[in-house]
Amino acid sequence: MAIRKKSSKSPPILSHEFVLQNHADIVSCVAMVFLLGLMFEITAKVSIIFVTLQYNVTLPATEEQATESAFLYYYGIKDLATVFFYMLVAIIIHAIIQEYVLDKINRRMHFSKTKHSKFNESGQLSAFYLFSCIWGTFILVSENYISDPTILWRAYPHNLMTFQMKFFYISQLAYWFHAFPELYFQKTKKEDIPRQLVYIGLYLFHIAGAYLLNLNHLGLVLLVLHYFVEFLFHISRLFYFSDEKYQKGFSLWAVLFVLGRLLTLILSVLTVGFGLARAENQKLDFSTGNFNVLAVRIAVLASICITQAFMMWKFINFQLRRWREHSTFQAPAVKKKPPVTKGRSSRKGTENGVNGTVTSNGADSPRNRKEKSS
Repeated sequence: MAIRKKSSKSPPILSHEFVLQNHADIVSCVAMVFLLGLMFEITAKVSIIFVTLQYNVTLPATEEQATESAFLYYYGIKDLATVFFYMLVAIIIHAIIQEYVLDKINRRMHFSKTKHSKFNESGQLSAFYLFSCIWGTFILVSENYISDPTILWRAYPHNLMTFQMKFFYISQLAYWFHAFPELYFQKTKKEDIPRQLVYIGLYLFHIAGAYLLNLNHLGLVLLVLHYFVEFLFHISRLFYFSDEKYQKGFSLWAVLFVLGRLLTLILSVLTVGFGLARAENQKLDFSTGNFNVLAVRIAVLASICITQAFMMWKFINFQLRRWREHSTFQAPAVKKKPPVTKGRSSRKGTENGVNGTVTSNGADSPRNRKEKSS
C-alpha cells in the first residue's frame, strides 16, 4: 500500500518539472532562431528588428561635447518586435532561476504547496526588483536626475532617450509581458489568476503610459522608488519562510510603503500638476510627441492617484489580516489554567466549583444537606 501511495504522488511532480523544462527548451530554440538569423544576410534585416533597439538618431557634437556625437532613440511600432524577443529572454532567465536556485532551496526547506508557490513568487520578484533598482539608480546618477530634479519636467517632451533609458523600458515591458505565459507554465491556481492579472495589468499600464506619453523621466524615478519598497517586502517574506519569528523586515516595509506612496504623489503632482502646467508649449502634437494638454495631465494624475489609493486599501487589508492572525495566535497563550493547590483546600475548592464559586453540585446544595441530616 505504501508503494502505491508514493507512485500516485510522484507523477504530478515529474510532469510539472517536465513542463517547466519543456517550455524553457522551446523558448530557447525560438530565441536562437532570431540570433542565428543575424549570421545570414537574407534574414539579418528581420532579425535586427527583434534583437537590437530601433529608431536611433545621431546628434552632432556641440561645443560642450566636442569630442563625440550623441546617439539617442525614440519609440515606434517596431519596438513591439524587440519587446517580444526580450520577453523570450525573460522566460529563459525565469526558468534558470527557478531550476538552479529556487527549486534547490525548496527541496531543502520542504515547504507546503502554499508556501512553495509564494516562495517561488517572492524569489523571482525579489531578483527582478533588485536588478531593476540597481539599473535604474545607475541611470538616475549618470543622467544627473538626483542633483537636478527639474529634469523631470524641463524640456518636455522627452521624446529622445539614451540607450540605457530605452533599453530599460523595453526590458520592463518584456518582463511584465512574460508574466502572462508564466501563469500557465507555473501552474498558477485558478483563484490566484485574477489577482495576478490585475497586478500585471497595472504594471503594464503605467510603464507603457510613461513610455508612450514621453514621461520616461518621471516614470523611471517612480519605478525605482516603487521597486525598492517591493524588493524589501519580498526579501522579508523569503526570510519569514525560513524563520516565522522574523517580523522586523515587515515592520520596516510598512513604514517605507506609506512613505513611498506619499513620495509618489508628491513627485507626480510636482511634475505634472506644476512643472508641465507652467510650460510654454501646451499644444497636442503627435509628430513631436507633445501630450502636455490639460486632459492628458488630469488623466495621468487621476490614474496615479487611483492606483496609490488602491494600493493603500490593499495594504490596510493586509495589515488588518496580519493583526488578526497575530491576535488569534496569542489568544490561547493568554488563557492560564487555574492554580491547583495541594491538600484539603484543593478538594474543597473543587467541590464548591471553579475558583471558589458555588455551583448546583456544591456542598451547600439541598441534596447534600439532606444527606447530612440523615
